Amino acid sequence: MAFLLYSLVVVTIFLTTPTISTSYGGNETDHQALLSFKSMITHDPNGSLTSWNSSVHFCDWNGVTCGKRHRRVTVIQLESRGLTGSLPPHVGNLSFLRQLNLTNNSFHGSIPDELGRLSRLRVLRLGDNKFSGVIPTNLSACSNLKELSLWGNRLVGSIPKEISFLSELTDIELDDNDLTGGIPPFLGNISSVEVFSVSGNPFGGSVPDTLGRWKNLRVFTAGECNLHGSIPHSIFNLSLLTGFSLAENQLTGSLPLAMGTMLPHLVFLQLRNNNLTGLIPPSISNCSKLQVLEMSINDFNGKLTIDFSELKDIYAIFLNDNKLGGHGEADEMKFIDSLKNCSKLEILNLNTCNFQVELPISIGNLSKHLSFLNLAINQLHGNLPLSIGNLVGLTVLHLGGNRFTGKIPFTIGKLQNLGVLTMYDNQLAGLIPDAVGNLLMLIGLDLSTNRLEGHIPSSLGNCHHLSLLDLSNNLLVRKIPKQILQLPSLTIWLDLSQNSLSGSLPTYVGDLKMLTYLVLSFNNLSGNIPSSLGSCTSLSLLFLDDNLFDGEIPQSLSSLKGVEGLDFAHNNLSGQIPQFLERFLLEFIDLSYNDFVGKVPVLGVFANRSKFSILGNSRLYQEKKWFPLFIIVILSAFAIFATLCFVYCWIKKKGNTLTSQSSRKGLFLKVSYNQLLKATDGFSEANLIGQGGFSSVYKGTLNDEDGNKIFVAVKILHLQNQGAYKSFMRECEVWRSNDFKALVYEFMPNESLHDWLHSSTSTQRLSLLQRINILIDVAIAVNYLHNHCPITISHGDLKPSNILLDDDMVAHVGDFGLAQILGTDSNNNSTGVKGTIGYAPPEYGLGSEMRSSGDVYSFGITLLEVMTGKKPTDDIFNEDLSLHKFASMSLPDQVVNIIDDAAIVEQRTEVKAKKMEECLVSTIHIGVSCSMDSPTQRMSIEHVVHELQHILDVLQKYGLGSEMTSNGDVYSFGILLLEVMTGKKPTTSSMKTSAYINLLRHHFQTK
Repeated sequence: MAFLLYSLVVVTIFLTTPTISTSYGGNETDHQALLSFKSMITHDPNGSLTSWNSSVHFCDWNGVTCGKRHRRVTVIQLESRGLTGSLPPHVGNLSFLRQLNLTNNSFHGSIPDELGRLSRLRVLRLGDNKFSGVIPTNLSACSNLKELSLWGNRLVGSIPKEISFLSELTDIELDDNDLTGGIPPFLGNISSVEVFSVSGNPFGGSVPDTLGRWKNLRVFTAGECNLHGSIPHSIFNLSLLTGFSLAENQLTGSLPLAMGTMLPHLVFLQLRNNNLTGLIPPSISNCSKLQVLEMSINDFNGKLTIDFSELKDIYAIFLNDNKLGGHGEADEMKFIDSLKNCSKLEILNLNTCNFQVELPISIGNLSKHLSFLNLAINQLHGNLPLSIGNLVGLTVLHLGGNRFTGKIPFTIGKLQNLGVLTMYDNQLAGLIPDAVGNLLMLIGLDLSTNRLEGHIPSSLGNCHHLSLLDLSNNLLVRKIPKQILQLPSLTIWLDLSQNSLSGSLPTYVGDLKMLTYLVLSFNNLSGNIPSSLGSCTSLSLLFLDDNLFDGEIPQSLSSLKGVEGLDFAHNNLSGQIPQFLERFLLEFIDLSYNDFVGKVPVLGVFANRSKFSILGNSRLYQEKKWFPLFIIVILSAFAIFATLCFVYCWIKKKGNTLTSQSSRKGLFLKVSYNQLLKATDGFSEANLIGQGGFSSVYKGTLNDEDGNKIFVAVKILHLQNQGAYKSFMRECEVWRSNDFKALVYEFMPNESLHDWLHSSTSTQRLSLLQRINILIDVAIAVNYLHNHCPITISHGDLKPSNILLDDDMVAHVGDFGLAQILGTDSNNNSTGVKGTIGYAPPEYGLGSEMRSSGDVYSFGITLLEVMTGKKPTDDIFNEDLSLHKFASMSLPDQVVNIIDDAAIVEQRTEVKAKKMEECLVSTIHIGVSCSMDSPTQRMSIEHVVHELQHILDVLQKYGLGSEMTSNGDVYSFGILLLEVMTGKKPTTSSMKTSAYINLLRHHFQTK
């Protein structure tokens, strides 16, 4: 029998061996290397590697090419396949490989050192992936390498000196990484270089003079590399250059006047955003192949004398933000005449060049393909030439910030492709021509700060794409045409302020439901503020000041919950200041110089004296003391029920501290049990909002001393249930330590975080920004309990159902029934219940005493639940897989795949998508770090607060994390349009909303 088995084995070996030899040509090494490659691929959405199986020879696998003679792998071509995974070191065994192209996938991890074994490799393309780490030094062993393309990754460190040993190298493409250490001079030793592209790396240093040795160089791009110093003269001797970009650095010095003669083959020249001085070389006239000329935002000065007549291929000229005019020469814009032969010209930007002449009539001779013309913020004067109507290809025309006089030419109506037209800050007079109604594609129109008179043409109602209209600071009269107020496209800005408009505000204003900014200040508008204005629920700013409005502020405006700035000053408004204004998240409100009566509200914006004004209202009065937001009452005992608070930590973002103990005394009103009974309608089922093992929670309505309604939540203990009394006493003890007694707090209308995450009846889901804000609120509250409370407290039961959300979606930590005052024995519950399964740390199950590190664990699990939408007790989690492990396994490159779909917003640029992913990875990392099994390995709660705040700052800086809707797109476009039109950026990394609003308000008042 043994002999028979042995014989079968021998036969099997002899039968299979020839098959392998036939299938793989004797090269099992290549086969195994490819299988190893496939094994490291974790995501193949297009099935690109489906054919990589034993049924066909590996030379016939998709993306694989073999040599005809030896049947060895020579090319792997898998560009843009959507692959995710890492690159195994076994690729280094493909000794015949000449080309490896994995461009535009999601490969991560380091670039294997083993690639240095590929001595035949000529092309290495790993661009547009997520490779990290450094550039391997032993790539220098790839002695035949001609193309090194590693752009668009996350590589760090410096360019290794060993790269200079690659004597055959022609293409070096390292753009958009995080490389430092400067552009090394030793690269000049590679005499074969033809393409050098390293833009978007924080190199620092200067441009090495040695790069002038690259006599075969055709493309040189090193923009956004933090370079300083002057451009070495040797670079201008590289006569074969077709592309030259050093944009957005800090380069100084001047350019050789003969530059265009020295570099006659230039196709694109980009030197924008530097500190270059001197003349723009007139010899650029010799660059007959030039298509793009970008010299903007420098300190170039002197007359522009380039003759563009021979640059017949040029389509984009950016010379803005230089000092090209103002030298007392009448022909300083004569170069415009030479542009008539540039039939491909599409973009001409001459903004902020200090030109001080009349606009040449020859402007009308420019290309019919000209789409973008910017002549704003110069000192151009005289009449606008009628010939401007010849530029029928224009989509954007900026003429603002000059000294043009006369009328707006009627020929403007011929520009029927025009989307943006700005003529602000000039001295234009006469009527606004009805011909503007012919501009059917118009999106933005700014004619502000001129001397225009007469009525607003109703023909503007034909512009059905108009989203921004600014006619402020003119001499316009009569009524506001209803046709304008019936434009549903008007979503960004309507500013008609500082005119002499009269009559009532038409009720049609309510049709502007998506409008963000409405400014009608300084007119003669009269009558009541129309109730229909309450339909404009997207308003962020509403300025009706300095008019003749009378009557009361309509209650319908209570629906404007997103408004941040209100100005009703200098009117004839009367009645009481509406209470609903207290609930608005206003940055400022001005009600001065009206005839309001009664008491001034004390909550919301009215709690900050610097944010509101009520001057000139003689019949208003203010309370001398501020009533608190919450009504706190001492409860009396009852036979079956005892009442307790629904407690939470009200810690505001940005580090607002709690009111000191001394200031709390005397602030609270005492309420009897009978009042609570009445407030909850006898604890009726209709007011029941929650029920647990120890208690039920009811919504109640109390009245303060002024009769104002306050909503509260009242917790009623079920003393017949074992453990209820102990929970009651524990909560009382915790808050007594903080100088509190038994409490009742305000009602939380947005219920719990658990409801938002898991309720099947809710149609609303939390955005990423909301989730991060909620997590910050909770982290700050826990940090307060652990590190800033007079006595250190451990909550003991942190979970989404104990995190409550108020009307403004601010999170509050509630239910202190299991809380422990650390360092005392009075409430030690080492033998009792400690937390909730899934959220309680593992050491509690082993009998460990409650510690603050336990809250950190619970916070970590809560964070992971918030981000993934999965409970720690979900069915998918078992002995082998927990929520912590599920999240940990996703780091760093699979995080997007575990995030709750509702929290992910598709980004439309690569930069934003990358930042979004980085924020998600950082957030999951926090959750994993907090929920480690070992308490000593958990992240400190102070560090959590800091890290989450940093994530929030990044999300806000890049405009990430909010739901992307069509309205959001319009809003974002509008803000961009405002920046283009006004020259003012709406935000910077340090500018808050309030600062932006104040900037806008100042803009309104000074125009």
